[in-house]
Amino acid sequence: MRLGHLQPLYERPDLPGPWASVYFATSHPDESAAQERERAAREAGRRLEGQGADRATCRAVYERLTSAPPGAGPAAGRAVFATAGEVVVDTPLPTPPPMGEAPCWSALPHVGPLLELTGEDPSCLVAYIDRTGADVELRNGHGLRDGHGGDRVGSVHGRQWPVHRTAGADWSERHFQLKTENTWEHNAALIADELRACQEETRADLVVLAGDPRERRAVRDQLPKELRSAAVETARGGRAPGSASPGTHAARLLDQEVDDARARHAQERGEAAMERFRAGRMPSDGRVEAAEGVPALVDAAREHRIGSLLIRPDGPDLYREVWVGTEPDQLALRRTDVQYLGDARPSPARADDALIRSVAVAGAEVLTVSSADGERYGADIPVGGLGALLRWPYEGGAD
Repeated sequence: MRLGHLQPLYERPDLPGPWASVYFATSHPDESAAQERERAAREAGRRLEGQGADRATCRAVYERLTSAPPGAGPAAGRAVFATAGEVVVDTPLPTPPPMGEAPCWSALPHVGPLLELTGEDPSCLVAYIDRTGADVELRNGHGLRDGHGGDRVGSVHGRQWPVHRTAGADWSERHFQLKTENTWEHNAALIADELRACQEETRADLVVLAGDPRERRAVRDQLPKELRSAAVETARGGRAPGSASPGTHAARLLDQEVDDARARHAQERGEAAMERFRAGRMPSDGRVEAAEGVPALVDAAREHRIGSLLIRPDGPDLYREVWVGTEPDQLALRRTDVQYLGDARPSPARADDALIRSVAVAGAEVLTVSSADGERYGADIPVGGLGALLRWPYEGGAD
């Protein structure tokens, strides 16, 4: 999971914390929903104030939790993060948070549960293609909305003529057909270049090509190698008006294929990461490509060496106390070490929240290791529930 949607929690130096983190269920269909919601919001504020939260932040959380009408939209819950009297991030949840997830007032936003509740949710570019161009939209489930569909992020208007071949066989007709095919190839190259640019800007995980069969194959052939491997084709939908209008059967079929492609991508990426972790945790020629355990991960995070952070939600090391400063790379096992790194007033924090902040700012990703993964690869992977694939190997052995 890419953590771009969490960047507002870490990119503002004027909001150093502490932070209120509240996971709130919103799916109450009965008539008493509003009253129950207001009661739960009051209880969340009371608990935060009991932990030392300021009244302005408690009031901001209360107002946000009670402002949205019950049952609005597809979200079953919300994750709200606030500080200094301001709600900074309000994320919809596809599943209700567990009852035992109490409101938290802490040095860092408590985002660990958010990763498990939202799950792996690859972002996806959907390109609606015909022989004259394409429209490109981004689908990202971290902004749940009523129904499917995404945000338009690009479009291509290529050559408009000639785009249709004729049935003739004389020299002039063959010449015209060659010009038509050249138009198709030219437009396919433009579309492929637009998709490359959109992917670089959005960092989408995969691409779905919908529309004209010949043109989408031509587009795929002209994509850069890495993007081509992340592209899938579908016969559903298209660029013509009415071919996949919202709410139609065709649109629902396309939505299902996009969702299936994203689910397959998430599963394959998780399996590949676990295989790499298993191989990388053992020294090869004296070099280690994976790390596990809080001490090794803290060192790797300070040096921005973490490429993928692996978290097993039931691991005991998630709760281990570390010390953090105001900067993402100011984290250590001991308070005095953070002071040495430049922060005179470090604070205690959970290991998972400190490591997530570090990798989010460094542009890395987080992968949640499920119980099934633990059964498949062994309950000790990763040790204590925290591990990482490194951006470059280091000399040494496994801890």
